[in-house]
Amino acid sequence: MVKSSDLKSNATSAVLSGCALGGAWYGLAHTIFSGTAEAIVPAFGAIAIASTVPTFILNRAAHRRFHDTRFSMAQRLDAFDKHACINIVNENDELTEVNEKLLELTGYDRVDLIGQPVTILYEASGSKIALEIRNNLRSGKSWEGETALRHKNGHTVYTQSTIMPLFDRSGNWGGSISVRTDISRTNELISERHTAQTLYELRDDVWIIDSETETFSYMNRIAESRFNINSDDYRKTSFSELAHQRDTSEVLAACRELKVSGKPSTRFETVLMDIPVDVSIKFLPGTDETGRYLILINDISERVAQEKHKSAFISTVSHELRSPLTSIKGAMGLLLSKSAGELPVKAVSLLEIAHRNADRLVLIINDILDLDKISSGEMDFELKDVDLAALVKEVNEANAMLQQRFGVQVEIMGLDVALPFRTDPNRFIQVLTNLLSNAYKFSKPNSTIFIDVADEGAQVRVSVKDEGQGIPAEDQHKLFNRFSDMANSDRALKGGTGLGLNICKAIVENMGGSIEFESTEGIGTTFYFCLPKVALQDAQPALEKQKRQA
Repeated sequence: MVKSSDLKSNATSAVLSGCALGGAWYGLAHTIFSGTAEAIVPAFGAIAIASTVPTFILNRAAHRRFHDTRFSMAQRLDAFDKHACINIVNENDELTEVNEKLLELTGYDRVDLIGQPVTILYEASGSKIALEIRNNLRSGKSWEGETALRHKNGHTVYTQSTIMPLFDRSGNWGGSISVRTDISRTNELISERHTAQTLYELRDDVWIIDSETETFSYMNRIAESRFNINSDDYRKTSFSELAHQRDTSEVLAACRELKVSGKPSTRFETVLMDIPVDVSIKFLPGTDETGRYLILINDISERVAQEKHKSAFISTVSHELRSPLTSIKGAMGLLLSKSAGELPVKAVSLLEIAHRNADRLVLIINDILDLDKISSGEMDFELKDVDLAALVKEVNEANAMLQQRFGVQVEIMGLDVALPFRTDPNRFIQVLTNLLSNAYKFSKPNSTIFIDVADEGAQVRVSVKDEGQGIPAEDQHKLFNRFSDMANSDRALKGGTGLGLNICKAIVENMGGSIEFESTEGIGTTFYFCLPKVALQDAQPALEKQKRQA
């Protein structure tokens, strides 16, 4: 803007210049003209020059200022255009102009937008704001605020917008101009800051570790407190050093195993610095071959204590119930064997129902006591050299009465020769009996159960196959859980407790083996377990792991 003092100064200079030129002309004309012309021409010429020269000078100055101002304005508009996203809308709310910055931000081409309703730019959730903007503009008011725009590929970009109404010379509303600044990254930074603050205040330990260098990039407040370490120190400490100093080697091993296996996550329970914890590890891949481990550690001391109290209570109650229940069952057995003489037919029928339910109660109590032993790590194993073929035959003979009860045949394979093996015979019988009992319960009448024993060199594989209804695919993942409910389960009618398979898994894994199954709905199920040909102490790592998970 030109100051008034500058204008006065320029006008004064122009007048003085005109007077000077007029005076010069007057002096020069006197030497050129003579006679009447000598009296008239110099005077009129001087007056004309003195009056026109200032006007000419001022016009030239004004023209020069106009071009300077226009050039300066063009520079400013160019900078404005490169910095902000601009669009112009006509009175019908249609886009008539968009700059390159807006096209770059939204991913559209110019032909995608020109002539389209301005709402094409807005997210569906932004219709309310679009209406508010329109009402403001039509009433002659500008609008400022945050707007969510829809990128061509579907994601959302956020802008801080100033939208002004446009009017023609008659004062009629003719549309609007919008000036927007991309604030998506600012919003992301604010969100990341809030997330970081939340993570820092979590009650669970949070670690973030570089998978390539195995160095810490983040620890939240509770983790820093647990290890008595600050951000400056933990960033200088490798995971290996911490594992050695604070006995977190199991977490380190789990991270390395996760990286090798290619699995996205893992979870387990362990003891960290004498505190029982639940550890959840997720591998977060980076843009290159590296990545990060996100580790969440939850203190489960309170839960473990509650479980111990509950387990102790259940164990005590079960022990107290088993003795009288055994006596009741024995007394009913004597009555059914007619030791006290003949009973009425109706009484015998009722007594048989009571005897069967007593059997079921004994089974439940025994299962609960076994679970208690597993959870406390007190399940004993007595290894003996046995003939595995003889054990399998013994289990089959002991369950012969079930063949008649369920109308099912049994075929045994792989027992042509003796199979020397070292195991705990009672635990082996317990596992096989449970699998065989389930096969009986869920087999179709007149079908066949197949028991197969295979010597696979380093291990022995025992399988029980039935021709029953099979297990629904959606339920198979929870089959070894305690009290798991199947979608088509009639366990209550079959007399099961929902604990047997969980106990079988614990026994087999305590002996260093594994148990799996294959099932197809409508065709049947095969359960199989494998036991290594090693002494129990060689399977100690698996046993310790089972104790922690039980």
